Amino acid sequence: MTDLTAYAGTWAIDPTHSRLGFEARHAVITKVRGHFAEFGGTVVVDASDVAATSATVTAQIASIDTGNADRDGHLRSADFFNIESNPELNFTATKFAAAGDTFVVSGDLTINDTTKNIDLNVELTGTATDPFGNVRAGFEGNGELSRKDFGLVWNVALETGGFLVSDNIKLQLDISAIKQA
Repeated sequence: MTDLTAYAGTWAIDPTHSRLGFEARHAVITKVRGHFAEFGGTVVVDASDVAATSATVTAQIASIDTGNADRDGHLRSADFFNIESNPELNFTATKFAAAGDTFVVSGDLTINDTTKNIDLNVELTGTATDPFGNVRAGFEGNGELSRKDFGLVWNVALETGGFLVSDNIKLQLDISAIKQA
């Protein structure tokens, strides 16, 4: 198991140096990637007891960016995220388990007033002091979810078979966090 001593303490996610991203299949044959530009959260690492570690993340759904304004507007609409009623998505870790040099972080993800447990595979990528004296920690992670589990069911059947938007969504996390205490 990875030595957590360098990671012990409270960390605030730095969204300007982090990415909270996702990927979906489009029309069965291509991938559309996107991210949330506005998000934040904290990680509290207990080096002596990984199970006591905690993490929370909140993203503003209106900040969704897939590189296409029309698609982003559709994702914000009632067909998908319905940001008028559900402006945020929230993740609260419920379990941390070491898996060799990585960790499985299980937690409750809430989207559209629906909460489901998901697993994220997380790798600790190191710690460093930046030029401004901030101690930083890096975390990379990935996971998958079914968008239908969260009520995101809008779709269009294709003449060639399949659907316009895949049900399976891949999650991608590249996190830089600044030590608080």
